[in-house]
Amino acid sequence: MHGIAVLRAVSDGARNLKEIVASTHLNRSTAHRLVQALCSERFLRDEGRSGLSLGPALIELGFKARDSISIQEVARPYLVDLGHETKDTIHLAIEDGGSVLYLDKIHGQRGVEIRSWPGCRMPLTYTGIGKALLIDDSKRWTSQYLQDRSLQDRSPEHDYANANIFANAMAKFARQGFAYDLEENQKYIRCVGAPIKGVNGKIIAAISISAIATFMPTERMRKLGVRIKQYAKEISEEMGYRISDDISTKSES
Repeated sequence: MHGIAVLRAVSDGARNLKEIVASTHLNRSTAHRLVQALCSERFLRDEGRSGLSLGPALIELGFKARDSISIQEVARPYLVDLGHETKDTIHLAIEDGGSVLYLDKIHGQRGVEIRSWPGCRMPLTYTGIGKALLIDDSKRWTSQYLQDRSLQDRSPEHDYANANIFANAMAKFARQGFAYDLEENQKYIRCVGAPIKGVNGKIIAAISISAIATFMPTERMRKLGVRIKQYAKEISEEMGYRISDDISTKSES
C-alpha cells in the first residue's frame, strides 16, 4: 500500500523525495527505498533535474487493463441495482457511427415494454441516453439535431421546435449532469440519461431510466436524474475516471 501511495503522490505532482514524504507522511528512509524499487521496476522514472515521473511500466499495465475491462461487465451490477430501485427499464449504450448503440437492457417491472434491445440503434438527439452521450460536446448539438431531423422515418408528436431550442435544452442538461427524453423517441415514454466517463474524462457510454409518462412526472424525473448521475459516477470511477481528468481535459480544449 505504501508503494501505491508513492505512485499516487507522483501522479499528483510530487517530483522529489521531500515532496513525496510531505504527501504520503512516510518516513524519509521508507520513501527513498520505495522510490528506488519503483524506479528499478520502471513504475517510476527519474528524469534528473525534472525530477520523478510515472514510468513506462504503468503505461503498459494501463493498456492491458483497458483491453481487459468491459463496460458491460462493469456496469451490469449497477444496472441491476438501479432496476430494482426504480422498477423501471434501464439501458446502457455507447455512441457508434453517429447514433446510439444499445449494449444492455434491464426490463422494467411495470408491465410496459420499451422499444429497445441490445444491438439496436436510435438517433442521438431523440433519446435521453443519446443526449447524455452528447452532453459535453456543445459543438455538435446543432449539427446533430439537424442531421437526426433529416431522417425520413422520424416525425414525433413531441419534439423541439428548432435547433436553437434544442441547444438551449442541452445546455441545461449539461449544467445539471443528466438529460431528458420527453416522448421524442417513443410516444408515452419518458427517459432520464446520464453519461459515463473514462480515464481521460471523456464520455465513453451512458445509462438511462425509461418508463411510461404516467410514472415520469416532472418531480420524479428530477429525483431520478440525481440518482442516475450518482450511479453513472460510480461506474465511471470503476472505469478509471477521476475528477482531475475532467479538469485536465477542459484545460486542453
